Amino acid sequence: MPRGPKKHLKRLNAPSHWMLDKLGGVFAPKPSPGPHKQRECLPLTVLLRNRLKYALTGREVKAILMQRHVKVDGKVRTDPTYPAGFMDVIQIEKTNENFRLVYDPKGRFVPHRISTEEAAYKLCKVKRQQFGKAGVPYIATHDGRTIRYPDPDIKVNDTVVLDIENGKIKEFIRFELGNLCMVTGGANNGRVGVMTKREKHKGSFDIIELKDAAENTFVTRQHNVFVIGRKNSPMISLPKGKGVRLTILQEQAKIYQGEAKIVA
Repeated sequence: MPRGPKKHLKRLNAPSHWMLDKLGGVFAPKPSPGPHKQRECLPLTVLLRNRLKYALTGREVKAILMQRHVKVDGKVRTDPTYPAGFMDVIQIEKTNENFRLVYDPKGRFVPHRISTEEAAYKLCKVKRQQFGKAGVPYIATHDGRTIRYPDPDIKVNDTVVLDIENGKIKEFIRFELGNLCMVTGGANNGRVGVMTKREKHKGSFDIIELKDAAENTFVTRQHNVFVIGRKNSPMISLPKGKGVRLTILQEQAKIYQGEAKIVA
């Protein structure tokens, strides 16, 4: 039997939100161990080659990265399989471009183009709050960070606004009713809505009910909810669709409207 961790990933087993074509080869880039899980990340190879189209092959991606052109959260990354994940800021200084990795309304990763001012910070969800060695309080965030001596009012599930340059917390948003949230997992992945109800289930998962901008209500588990703003104002710019998922018929009508305009 083989020993140790698997070093390869077959293309058919790759996460569907990478949207790799079935016949484009046998293998897919296996993400390196890093701040985001394998099923919840986008390797830099897929980002630069398949999304941003800056390279045609994996070899070209490696050449770009080795020239130290790409920064993730303010740090140069040269590993082609580095796992970039939700809320990560990707900067390409050569082209003066900044992107934030967020989900579109269908739950797929999209590199959303942002301004230089917005690229200076990111949102992080608090996963743990504990006391470390010598009683030092700290919080652990969704992207693998450990932040010592946080504000005592910050609790688990809250969102902190992090300054990328110095790694300090600028402010935080409470996990409470009335705040704007994005769903980061499950069947409603990528949808954005205001938290309207919170159901506690002993011995099971707590359920959160949300309402989007089109007045549609949907529910998901509490650990899938990521607060992105106070009331109706998001702290980050949202990608196309603004987190509102359309039905198949609504999408069809939208396409027909676009075609009618072109003909007119």
